[in-house]
Amino acid sequence: MGREEKGWRRGLLLAVLLGLPVAASAAPEPDEDAAVEGADQPLDVDGDAGALEGAVAQAMPGGSQGPVMGSPEQVNEPGAPVPDAAVPGKKKKKDSGPKADTLGEAPDEADKVDDKGGPQQRIRVFGRVFARGAADERQKYQRDLGIESARVGVAASLSNVDAEVSADLASKTILKDAFVRLSDDDKRLRLYAGRFKSPFLQRSQESAWRLPIQERGLVEDYLTDTNNLGGRRLGFMGELRLKQAWGFKLSAGLFQGSEDATGKRLSEDGSARLSIRPFKFLTLGTSTYLTQVIDGTKQYATAADAELSLGGLSLTGEAAMGRLALGPFQSQSVLAYWTVPVGREGWAVQPVVGAEALQLQGGIQAQGHSVTGGFNVLLADSFKAQVQAERALRPGDVAPALELSVQLATRFR
Repeated sequence: MGREEKGWRRGLLLAVLLGLPVAASAAPEPDEDAAVEGADQPLDVDGDAGALEGAVAQAMPGGSQGPVMGSPEQVNEPGAPVPDAAVPGKKKKKDSGPKADTLGEAPDEADKVDDKGGPQQRIRVFGRVFARGAADERQKYQRDLGIESARVGVAASLSNVDAEVSADLASKTILKDAFVRLSDDDKRLRLYAGRFKSPFLQRSQESAWRLPIQERGLVEDYLTDTNNLGGRRLGFMGELRLKQAWGFKLSAGLFQGSEDATGKRLSEDGSARLSIRPFKFLTLGTSTYLTQVIDGTKQYATAADAELSLGGLSLTGEAAMGRLALGPFQSQSVLAYWTVPVGREGWAVQPVVGAEALQLQGGIQAQGHSVTGGFNVLLADSFKAQVQAERALRPGDVAPALELSVQLATRFR
């Protein structure tokens, strides 16, 4: 063997010895789980050889293959986060879906979540607190401070079943919602059973959190609280939704009747609501409430409403008519507000103005009216501060009176 041949062999051996540590450091660590799963499979010699050659080629300065995604060559700074591809088994977190008010608070908001493909399975705890201070001319502007609402609840959602239970610790009626909803796969047909909102009056269907005024207003107070038309009740309800037909939605059900003056429970009430959305910015609806539908309706109300949304500007109007214990009535309500983002992300201001009118006819003739103006400050859909002034002539008032109020609210979900 000549000197040239011996020198050539020594050079080749030296190159191999120097290259092996580099190849070993570039090769990926063995996956124990993968090794167990593939223990019974035959070894692919060609495939392993090709992988080794690729790793060596990447490690060598003159390799033809670029750096692996997520390799140290792509991290410019020592403190920079490592890409997901560089961490074995790391997965990106799935989006939890669009957030909305609870089903018991705002049924229409829950429909929007279904339309956007919300999560099929989840359980969440939610709550909110409204703290309010008011000075009313009717009480010679005596300050009234208190917790208007302290709501807490649990909502569970599966693919075809939804359930919700909530309580208001600041209310005389602690239990607010307790119901189960069944639906088909397409969310077109739904059945409700339990205690929930009856489908009457557009403003009643709005969540208290989304509502830009501190209370629901003169008309809703008189019809629901004073005359027991609508509100939360025990009952059964069916619902039909056709998203492709202008967002058609029809809800109808039977609900537990009210009590008479002697405390006797009256027969069941009936309620229904129909709404369509002919344009993205316009929603039209009509609703009705009938008392004692089995024994013969004695009191009833029918309402028509419209909601116009253009960017941050929203305008709603609703008119109702029917018969109460004191005779026929008519009512009109309008509300306008403008949401304007300001400063850092999540902050917004919201000026609001509204007006209502109520006319009682028949044996007792009376009128009521109110004008409301306010200014809200919102933060990331989790906190809001509201300043409001209302001048109103409510049923039972001798003359119009002014009420000034401030409300702070926060929530978690």
